[in-house]
Amino acid sequence: MLESNIEKSIRRKIEAIGGKFYKWNSGVRGVPDRICILPGGRIIFVETKQEKRTPAKLQAYQIARLRELGCDVRIVAGRKEAEGFVEEVTA
Repeated sequence: MLESNIEKSIRRKIEAIGGKFYKWNSGVRGVPDRICILPGGRIIFVETKQEKRTPAKLQAYQIARLRELGCDVRIVAGRKEAEGFVEEVTA
């Protein structure tokens, strides 16, 4: 499954519960692709990947920096992980 299809699947489900799943263009290379904003103000940065793919070195660095700041950052690879992510955050 392509990253764009994974993103669309997550976006539809997040928006169905009143949340937002924005494409994020921060101007900084390597930051996660998406910001998931859930009802109640919970914010999660999401990096989507095709199944069995991992973040590039720069992406891993930026993810680590965000996590050090206390941000919730998720790497979602493939359809199964996308379904698990949505199930977790919408429960």
